[in-house]
Amino acid sequence: MLFFNFSFAQTVYTLEDVIRLAQNQAPAAKQAINQKETSFWQYRTYRTNYNPQLRMNGNLPTYTNSYSPIRQQDGSIVYRAINQINPGLNFGLQQPIALTGGTISVNSGYNFFNDRIQNSTQWNGNLMNIQLSQPVFSYNQLKWDKRSQPIVFEESKRQYIQTLESISQQAASLFFNVLTSQINEQIASFNLANNDTIYKIEQGRYNIGTTPKDKLLQVELQLLRSRQDVAQARLDLQSNMLALRTYIGLKDGERFSLVLPDEVPAFELSEEEALHHAQKNRAEYIAFQRRRIQAEASVAQAKGTRYQTTITAQYGLNSQGAMISDLYTRTLNQQVFNISFNVPVIDWGRRRATTQTAYANKRLTDFTIAQDEVNFEQEVLTQVRQFELLRLQIEITQKSDVVALERYTVAQNRYLIGKIDITNLAIALNEKDNAKRSYIAALKAFWTAYYNLRRLTLYDFATQKPLYEQAED
Repeated sequence: MLFFNFSFAQTVYTLEDVIRLAQNQAPAAKQAINQKETSFWQYRTYRTNYNPQLRMNGNLPTYTNSYSPIRQQDGSIVYRAINQINPGLNFGLQQPIALTGGTISVNSGYNFFNDRIQNSTQWNGNLMNIQLSQPVFSYNQLKWDKRSQPIVFEESKRQYIQTLESISQQAASLFFNVLTSQINEQIASFNLANNDTIYKIEQGRYNIGTTPKDKLLQVELQLLRSRQDVAQARLDLQSNMLALRTYIGLKDGERFSLVLPDEVPAFELSEEEALHHAQKNRAEYIAFQRRRIQAEASVAQAKGTRYQTTITAQYGLNSQGAMISDLYTRTLNQQVFNISFNVPVIDWGRRRATTQTAYANKRLTDFTIAQDEVNFEQEVLTQVRQFELLRLQIEITQKSDVVALERYTVAQNRYLIGKIDITNLAIALNEKDNAKRSYIAALKAFWTAYYNLRRLTLYDFATQKPLYEQAED
């Protein structure tokens, strides 16, 4: 295992540590948690639409003291002084009917009238009545919500897990950015010390006449470039550490170093298995079903607005009297039946155009979903096909790193005894540095692809366990 440490380092983090911190305290993770909570309460709100509601409304009190116009029997208007108190209170237990979209309710209400000028009082009360309000041929919001909203909620829970995997992928990318900067800083520091030694050697050879001045100047130029590379590498390291610190939510004063993972998870991966888990677990896949339902609901809504008819039926007991006790001794049956309708006679094709627009949007949705399904599958298959290549790249670049280091050691020894010139030594040095960078780049590509595969399938192939399991209702 490669380990990069600094004298000022206080905490050492592995890749798993960084991802854990990102998922627990990164700003993006907190946003995902907030969105998850919002979706939960939105779903709870939807569920309450099907539960009975006990409501109370009224006016406590209504007081009037003014001159008001009173129409007489002959049609004339006389302004009379009015001093009245007229409070009222109503209770109602309402139950929506999801199957039909109607509402049934049990209601009770009391009204009191006090004429202070005439010194008279009167009570009126609906002691109890049952009321049914039923739209006919109209759009049933409760019916369509019952089909779509559970999917929306399930989609939000899966999307939360996918967001965490996206956070893991980004954290892994930033993790390797810091490691790359650390390695570049080490390479630059090593090259600076090495070029300084070579410059001293070439300077001694120049003094005894075995090295021409152009080679001495070449080495001096390499030394100056090495100093510039060290300064740039340290600046890049600070910038990448700040980016990682900000993303995973570390405190500004907390110092850390990173451990480079030298092992990658080994597991068998097939296109069929990855696609199966993606179709079973991904939020986008159930979103296809939700989008189809919403398109069908839009068609039903457009058709439901053509004719607006509502049947209202009410049966109960009501009464009136000078005292509230009179309401319970002289009751009368209360019966109300009403059919209201609103049918446009001439609308110049408006209803037909609205309906055909909804049908056209539904066909467009079907075409779009079909293409999205193809893109969905292609994204998964492409990642799977790239995965084995990335694993192979790690093996190749790791071995190349070892070989390039060994070659540089041999070249350095040969240079010291005068068997090769400075140009060949520089070539060996560049190959060593590039091999190390290629190895880190291969690790970064593999781990970011690994967490992207987890995001695409919501399945951990290393442990053979799903990242999300749907709860039983």
